[in-house]
Amino acid sequence: MTDGISESYRALRFAAEAEARGRQSRETVVITVGAATCGRSAGALEVIENIEKALNDNSLTARIDIVGCAGHCYAEPLVVIAVPGQPAIMYSQITPDLAPLLIRNYLAGGDMCLEWALGAAEENDLIPPVTMSPRFAGETRRLLRRCGAIDPLNINEYIAADGYSGLSYALSGAPEAAIENIKRSGLRGLGGGGFPAGEKIELVRAAPEGMKYVICNADEGDPGAFMDRTLIESDPQSVLEGMLIAGYAAGASEGYIYIRNEYPLAAKTIGKAARQAAELGLIGQNILGSGFDFEIKIAQGAGAFVCGEETALIRSLEGKRGTPRPRPPYPAESGLHGKPTLVNNVKTFAYLTWIAANGPGEFASIGTERSKGTAVFALAGKVRSPGLVEVPFGATLREVVFEIGGGIPPVAKPSQAAGEIPVVIKRRFKAVQIGGPSGGCLPEEALDTPVDFDSLRDAGAIMGSGGMVVMDEDNCMVQAARYFLEFTQKESCGKCTFCRIGTKQMLDILNRIIGGAGRMKDLDNLSELAERVGQGSLCNLGRTAPNPVLTTLRYFRYEYEAHILEKRCPALECEKLTAYYISLERCQRACDACVGSCPTEAIYTRSDRLKAIDQEKCIKCHSCIDACPANYDAVQRVSPILALPEIKPDKTGGK
Repeated sequence: MTDGISESYRALRFAAEAEARGRQSRETVVITVGAATCGRSAGALEVIENIEKALNDNSLTARIDIVGCAGHCYAEPLVVIAVPGQPAIMYSQITPDLAPLLIRNYLAGGDMCLEWALGAAEENDLIPPVTMSPRFAGETRRLLRRCGAIDPLNINEYIAADGYSGLSYALSGAPEAAIENIKRSGLRGLGGGGFPAGEKIELVRAAPEGMKYVICNADEGDPGAFMDRTLIESDPQSVLEGMLIAGYAAGASEGYIYIRNEYPLAAKTIGKAARQAAELGLIGQNILGSGFDFEIKIAQGAGAFVCGEETALIRSLEGKRGTPRPRPPYPAESGLHGKPTLVNNVKTFAYLTWIAANGPGEFASIGTERSKGTAVFALAGKVRSPGLVEVPFGATLREVVFEIGGGIPPVAKPSQAAGEIPVVIKRRFKAVQIGGPSGGCLPEEALDTPVDFDSLRDAGAIMGSGGMVVMDEDNCMVQAARYFLEFTQKESCGKCTFCRIGTKQMLDILNRIIGGAGRMKDLDNLSELAERVGQGSLCNLGRTAPNPVLTTLRYFRYEYEAHILEKRCPALECEKLTAYYISLERCQRACDACVGSCPTEAIYTRSDRLKAIDQEKCIKCHSCIDACPANYDAVQRVSPILALPEIKPDKTGGK
C-alpha cells in the first residue's frame, strides 16, 4: 500500500508541475499582485485592473499572478515584476494611479523605478533582492513560506511547491508513527494554550473506537490579530493538509473548519480550496489509495468572541448557544456530539504539514527548550512596518518591534508655510500588548523578554494567538487597560458570576479613574477583583481578562496614581483630565490654522488678533494641535489643574 500511496502522490505532483511548466516561459514577464484582504483594502483589485489596461495600451504581454498576503501589510498594494534575465523586484504601495506608470516606465521604457521598490538602497542603484526586504531579512519563514508566493485558488501551485508531500509521508506509515513524529518535534498548540500537540492527538487516538472529529478553530477575534485570516487566504491547502494528517493520526473521519462570518474572503477561499482538494481525491474516500477516508466541512460562526474557546465553539457547531462548559471531560474525551474531538488552531494544523514533510528534528532545530519552532505575530499599533512577522521562539520583543517592525514611527507636523518640509517629531516606545485583548502590557524594560510561552507568562503576559500591539508615549496605560477590558467584558457570555460581574466592576473602577474621580483604595480593589476573576472564571476569556489591568498596575502604577492623586493624565489622553489652551507667547497673529480646524468653533480671535479656546465649547478632538504649525507649537495640552490663566476665555483682548 505504501508504494501505491507514493505512486498516487507522484502522479498528482507530475500533473501539477506539468501545469506549472505550461504556464511558465523564460520569455514571459510575470507580474505578481497580492490580493488578500489587506491588499484589497488598499486597492489591489483596482491595481490589477489598471495593470491589465496598461499592458493593452502599451501593446505589452505579461502574465499576471494573483497571490495572497506576503505579510508586508504596511506596504500594500504589493506588486512584484519578474523580467526574464533580471532579478524580481518587489514594489510597495503601488496605487491604482501608479500602476500604469510602473508598467509604462519599466516594461515599455526600461526604467526599473527603483524609488518604488521595497527596501531599495538609497545610495546606489543595486536592485534589492525580494528576500532581503525589511521583513524577510529578519525572519525565519516556515508557516508563511508560501504566503504571497502562490495562487491560493490554484491547488496545482501548492502541490508543485511540495504540497501534500507531508500527507503522503504520513499515510505511508502507521498513525502511531505520525503521532510520535509530532511529539518528537515538540510542537505546542499555537492558539494560545500551548498544550503539546502530539499529546492531544494521542488522547483522541486512545479514545474508544467509533466516530471521532477534527475541528480547525479559525474563529480569530482578537483586536489587531489577523494571522489565521492571512494564512487561510494565502495558503489554504496547508491548513487542509494539516487537518488530514491530524485526522489520520487521531483516527477521525470528519473535520470542520469553524471560521468567523466577518472573514468573507477567507471563508470563500478555504471553501474553494476544499472543493479543489476533493476533486483530486485528497479529501473524501480512499485518499491517495491509502484506505483513509476523511471529509471536511466549512462552518461559519456568528461573531461571538467567546466561541474561540473550544467548548463554546463545539456548542455553536451543534446549533446551541456558544457558551463554555466545565472541563473535564475535555473535548478529546467528549466533544462534538459527545464524541472524541481534536480541536486545534489554524497555525497548529499548518505546522503539522511542515513537520510531516521535513521531519521532527528539523522542526525542533530552532526555538527554545520548551517552545520549538517559530511564532507568527500580527504586529500592529504604533510601529513603522505593521504586518505579519514570523520569528523563532526565543527571539526578543525588542527584535520583533525594532529590528523587524522598524520601531516607533515619528509624527510629522505641518510647518509654517505651505510647501515647506514638515517637522518630524520623534516618539518614544512605551509598551507592547501581547496575547490579544487578554494579554499583558509590557514596558520598555521588558523588551529583552524572549518570545515563548513560559517567559511571557512569567512577565505577566500570554502568548495568546499572536496579536502584538505597540504603544508610544502618547498612550495612557490606564486607558489601554480600560479599552481591552471593555472588549472582553462585552464579549463575556455571562455564564460565570466572576466574569460577568467582576469584569463589569473592574471596568466601572477604571472609568472612574480616567474620569478624575478615582480613589487610592480603587487600586487595591482592582487588584483583588482581578485575582478573583482570574481564579473563579470557567474559561480562559474570564481567566485572562484581568491581564491588562494586572500588568499595567505592575509596570505603570505611577500613571494610576497620577490620575488619582494629581488628577492628571501623564499621556494627556484622558479627556476629563486634559485641557487645550493656546499660548499667547507662541501664537502668531497672522495664522488662522487652528480656527479653521475646529469643528465646534471653540477657537476665536481676541481683540489683539491672538487666538484663544472657549473651554465650554472645546470637545478635545486634537484637530487644533494637528493644524498648528510645528514651528509655532502654540496649542498646548495640559492637566486642567496646571493650566495657565490664558486657558480661560478672554474676549476683551486682555491677558
